[in-house]
Amino acid sequence: MTTTSITLRRRGVMLIVSSPSGAGKTTISRLLLEREPGLAMSVSVTTRPRRPSEVSGRDYHFIDRGEFDRMVERNELLEHAEVFGNCYGTPRPAVEKALADGRDILFDIDWQGTRQLAKSARTDMVSVFILPPSFEELERRLRTRAQDSAEAVAKRMAKAADEMSHWQEYDYIVINEDVQHSVNAVQSILTAERHRRERQLDLAPFVGSLRSTE
Repeated sequence: MTTTSITLRRRGVMLIVSSPSGAGKTTISRLLLEREPGLAMSVSVTTRPRRPSEVSGRDYHFIDRGEFDRMVERNELLEHAEVFGNCYGTPRPAVEKALADGRDILFDIDWQGTRQLAKSARTDMVSVFILPPSFEELERRLRTRAQDSAEAVAKRMAKAADEMSHWQEYDYIVINEDVQHSVNAVQSILTAERHRRERQLDLAPFVGSLRSTE
């Protein structure tokens, strides 16, 4: 007996992963991208300086404040926010094309950006908030990653409590005690969201064809 592979069109998923700095969203996002070849990272624009390890166009599009303000005025950003004195935003055209083509996009953004996307694209998005197992562990992770000065770490710790207060605005919560378990959890969320009825564009004609054979 032969079986035929069935391919139905679907609309892409905007998968948002947020957390306070140091809780693990960057590591979780990187590992998820390695596991999921059909998932691509949304590349934001930012006005902050490029870090030595970062590549323009891969990690961020690095622009000046004047260009950022012009993009906002032209409504070219799906969301934008200012964090620690630097501006971040998501370019609109690339994301809209990806979703229409059935491709999934991963967003590493904060609660401000998530709130904006919820207003303009709620049906396309699913949001996950990553929590640390304890405040002490969050501080330890920030101090051991050695990317920021002691002053910057202190500012991020002060900001973390406010960031975590927005957990109720998210669809799913993952406590990142073990990174592999956390990646598994987020991957399961993505798999489930891909199968939502509303995102499967060819379901009506497919079910119609099944019923016509009765």
